[in-house]
Amino acid sequence: MSKKNNSNNTADDDISTVPSTTNAAKSPVDLGYYMPAEWERHDAIWLSWPHDPLTFPNCVDKVEDTYVQIIKEIHESENVNLFVKNSDMQKKIVNMLRTVKVDFTKISFFIFDYADVWFRDYGPTFIINKQQQKLAMVNWIFNAWGDKYDDLIKDKAIPKIINKTLQLPSFSPPLVMEGGSFDVNGKGTLLTTEQCLLNTNRNPDLTRADIENYLKTHLSITHFIWLKNGICGDDTDGHIDDLARFVNPTTIVCAYQDNPEDQNYEALKGNYEILKTATDQDNNSLNIIKLPMPGNIIDDEFTLLPASYTNFYIGNNKILMPTFNHKNDIVALNILQKLFPDRKVAGINCTNLVNGYGTIHCISQQQPSAKQT
Repeated sequence: MSKKNNSNNTADDDISTVPSTTNAAKSPVDLGYYMPAEWERHDAIWLSWPHDPLTFPNCVDKVEDTYVQIIKEIHESENVNLFVKNSDMQKKIVNMLRTVKVDFTKISFFIFDYADVWFRDYGPTFIINKQQQKLAMVNWIFNAWGDKYDDLIKDKAIPKIINKTLQLPSFSPPLVMEGGSFDVNGKGTLLTTEQCLLNTNRNPDLTRADIENYLKTHLSITHFIWLKNGICGDDTDGHIDDLARFVNPTTIVCAYQDNPEDQNYEALKGNYEILKTATDQDNNSLNIIKLPMPGNIIDDEFTLLPASYTNFYIGNNKILMPTFNHKNDIVALNILQKLFPDRKVAGINCTNLVNGYGTIHCISQQQPSAKQT
């Protein structure tokens, strides 16, 4: 998720004083928690402001403009919790957001010297107890996508920084995991890939059964769908949010390539075939909808970038879908709009953002409301 590799930043900040309300004797599922689907009601979206030219070479200012558009669109129906590195950055952002008439009562700033923007992967996974109307968080181990980027390890501190304010029950399983590597339907089914979760650079001492057990006990999962490999250019080792996403409990949209000559053809075809025979937690067949790919998007060094329309964010009233100035932008948007008739699908130009090897879903994390209907 970054072009950086070496840094003198330390991995650990002084967060030992953060209180923990974790009940070590009981798992989240024992306490009645589960992970809701992304389309369930949110209280907020979490983001970190872009700043590093190594992540976004020659286009940090353009990526900032993309963030302004994202915040303007999404803050109309949910609060925005935004990490900034310092007060000077905050002042700059305030001035930028004023130009698009953002309602600042819906924006909260969190100051911390974070490394990068990939909140989906280093941030917590929020879980809820619907009966008690309680929110909690799961703080996975973040190792920068298989120890690829030493200078980004410091972002593992983000969940505890958040909890200095939220003061939530926090569960920390001994499992390397990133939020972009799995997707859930809120009913007990989890979608992921073997390339990522079974990769030896994540949890070499754990079996598939071990990993599934942690996901069962911390997210209340009862059924798993394992796809194979991710798209070319994805340095996360096959994150699911570039491949396939639940859009309702029984429907999955799946990235697909029709051209047999394309380098993503075989992997995407294989994943589609797995999905066509997959079932949900109740052994019901699933409705699988193909989403086209946006062509081959390359950077200035002619490196293929992991551009995919499945990297959308499902907000309360809006779906934020990445676009890439490609003819398939409107095709993908129309497909999603039919699947979300009660929410507006807003296209966000991500031709600059994808230079960091991720787009909208990668940079965001939803905080669900504990008061679900």
